[in-house]
Amino acid sequence: MIIIGLTGSIGMGKSATLALFAEQGCAVYDADAAVHALYAKGGAAVAPVEAAFPGVTKDGAIDRAELSARVIGKPDQMRLLESIVHPLVRISREQFMAKATTPVAVLDIPLLFEGGGDDRIDTIVVCSAPVQTQLERALQRPNLPYEKLAAIISKQTPDWEKRAGADYVVDTSRGEADAREQVISILNHMNAPGWRPRAKQSKTHS
Repeated sequence: MIIIGLTGSIGMGKSATLALFAEQGCAVYDADAAVHALYAKGGAAVAPVEAAFPGVTKDGAIDRAELSARVIGKPDQMRLLESIVHPLVRISREQFMAKATTPVAVLDIPLLFEGGGDDRIDTIVVCSAPVQTQLERALQRPNLPYEKLAAIISKQTPDWEKRAGADYVVDTSRGEADAREQVISILNHMNAPGWRPRAKQSKTHS
């Protein structure tokens, strides 16, 4: 099985690109969906997050807007949250990998570069778009004012640096059809004779 690490900064079209890989028959792991499940009623993150941030639970689930307000712009609080959630995401991803049987699996890893790599990844695909497109997309999200967006972007590895470290880049600014063709081209290239995976990294992070 070839394992693709898919990453990209906020607003770069990563979720849409992940869906295009799924469309081509790849097993895909959606990190954001996994976090939603962890925060939902009965999710594994609800109790430990509520213990660390009392009052962020509503109707048995984590109120993401309230939690975000507690941690954005507060590095110590963000690190505390990450220390709780990241291990749970890794467990979720391991469970996904244990069940995956397709020739290609795509792991959505938002902090692939920020975390220092992943020792299972055979190739890295970065989703990218011009800054103006990124901002327009991101600011359409609910409960994401510019100040909060700026704080998120400031923590992320710059887009140019991610592109420089990628094996493949999907430009998501030219529409779905064009992005689909790029995804197909990447998969065809990896299936071509002579293709080799990248050197493995030494760490695993969420």
